[in-house]
Amino acid sequence: MNITLQQAETIIEKAKAKANEIDTKMNISVVDAGANQVAFVRMDGAWLGSADIALKKAKTARYFDMPSGEIGKLSQPGESLFNIEHSNGGLISFPGGIPLKDSEGNIIGAIGVSGSSVENDHIVASAGAGAI
Repeated sequence: MNITLQQAETIIEKAKAKANEIDTKMNISVVDAGANQVAFVRMDGAWLGSADIALKKAKTARYFDMPSGEIGKLSQPGESLFNIEHSNGGLISFPGGIPLKDSEGNIIGAIGVSGSSVENDHIVASAGAGAI
């Protein structure tokens, strides 16, 4: 199963609405089940450097089928995935990436959001993920 462009666009619209609600500017990336970017938006005024981070958060969430913040917890010194952020061409191991599931619970892609605090990134990603 794979996310459709229509689903990805709906996810981005919900995430943008949440970003506007909390008064922040975000880069929002949606990838498919193969971690290929399907849709992306950089809100007016969002940091340029966060575009790459948003995509990497989405890929991280899809590569390991868990929120990017969970990877962060497991990648701390002494933990089982220490230094994993150096794999796969570079991962992002802090909040803002969330796997996307269909109605049957199959992972069909992921969303990655960057442009504010990691707390706000996660809030906006969660809003987007809730759209499907």
